[in-house]
Amino acid sequence: MDFLSDILGFLSQRKKWWLAPIILLLLLIGVILVIGGGSAVAPFIYTLF
Repeated sequence: MDFLSDILGFLSQRKKWWLAPIILLLLLIGVILVIGGGSAVAPFIYTLF
């Protein structure tokens, strides 16, 4: 959890709040790929990309 607090500290200190949606989107895509890689839902997820 230190990693998340470091990122939030960086965003607030440097006033780079426009990076937050990009980081969240990348994390969401990563989670979808990890979950979909080993399940029966994988063929449906791969059609999205």
